[in-house]
Amino acid sequence: MEDAFAAALQRVRRQAGLSYRQLADRAHYSHPHLVRATNGKHLPTWDVTAAFLTGCGVPADLMPVWRRRWEEASRDPRDIVGLLENAETLEELGAAVAALARPRSLRSLEQLTGIPRATIQAWLQGTRLAGRDRLDHLVRSVDATPAERAAVAEAVERLSSGRLRPAPAA
Repeated sequence: MEDAFAAALQRVRRQAGLSYRQLADRAHYSHPHLVRATNGKHLPTWDVTAAFLTGCGVPADLMPVWRRRWEEASRDPRDIVGLLENAETLEELGAAVAALARPRSLRSLEQLTGIPRATIQAWLQGTRLAGRDRLDHLVRSVDATPAERAAVAEAVERLSSGRLRPAPAA
């Protein structure tokens, strides 16, 4: 997904007729930073992406479309379902749910769900088991697919029935 997103950014830059150095002047990010944003190895942050697109002249009314594309590129649902299906500890469940919620911050998750940040953080760190209904509310709020929601529910059921082992002590 990152490669496709990087390629789309490269196309936008080429269509704008800008070199990376010209774009750097417009986007207020360094030339190497913008090159890394399109190398396909790592997804750039949303701030870098927005500056890149704005520097290329992408209209503000298209930014929500690009934001959704960026969010989709930041997670691959097949990987998340696999993580959930293989989760054997609270920590692994938390990591999978964190991947599902990515790239949202704890603050934005709290605003989106009404669930306190400390509670969400405990779930994502695997230090606390979420109730099925509350966790379903969280995953619905981040637009999880039906397969992701089902995998979360199954993982919570396994854990609450004692079929998952607790995370090893550090």
